[in-house]
Amino acid sequence: MTEHGPGAERRAAGTLESEVLGILRAAAGPLTPGEVRDRLSGAGQRELAYSTVVTTMSRLHAKGLLSRRQAGRGFCYAPVDEAHYPVPTTTYALSKVASETIAGQIAQWSSIPFIGLRFSNIMAPDDYASFPSFWSDPHERKWNLWGYVDARDVAAACRLALEAPVRAVSGSPNLIIAAADTVMNTPSAALLQTVFPEVSITKDIGEFETLLAIGRARHSLGYEPRHSWRDHVHPS
Repeated sequence: MTEHGPGAERRAAGTLESEVLGILRAAAGPLTPGEVRDRLSGAGQRELAYSTVVTTMSRLHAKGLLSRRQAGRGFCYAPVDEAHYPVPTTTYALSKVASETIAGQIAQWSSIPFIGLRFSNIMAPDDYASFPSFWSDPHERKWNLWGYVDARDVAAACRLALEAPVRAVSGSPNLIIAAADTVMNTPSAALLQTVFPEVSITKDIGEFETLLAIGRARHSLGYEPRHSWRDHVHPS
């Protein structure tokens, strides 16, 4: 396949998958997405975005061609999306990972698909008065990358999932449902630099943009968060 125009140097998805598999098979041990990207670039090819390599490796894992395991207990990149390896830090979070795994197996057995909605710390409007107490210490809310979601947006997401077209539930996806912003009055990039300076940033981030990627929910369900604590509390 030959591509023309400004993106001519881009690899086709199948070609990139083959290259990634070749690099992993030739390696002496497991490689991280960053290490795979470095080796792809070192082969004289155009440097790829980190997120492209992560997506490719996740696709290969979904096809059963790769195994994966978590390295350490931290975040590998931000914004965190559904392809990121789960990082449960409490028994409650671990129960959610287990539930998704069980649901996925049952969906395969029964051929009845599902949509898993990953809600990020549901908040009601009355909760927003407490948000200024988070602002002095960026470490207090780092456990979920300062995310949250308004209860009204949760209700909307549930309805969208129930009414979703067949294509949206294909493969029984798990979708992150979060607010469009963080709980903090500090810019998102500055929070990452302060608390997680080693974490790779995979895209341009808006000033207070959420670090929990909701792009897949937007694409699959038409989800769009409409509520923010900034409508209730002045971010001074």
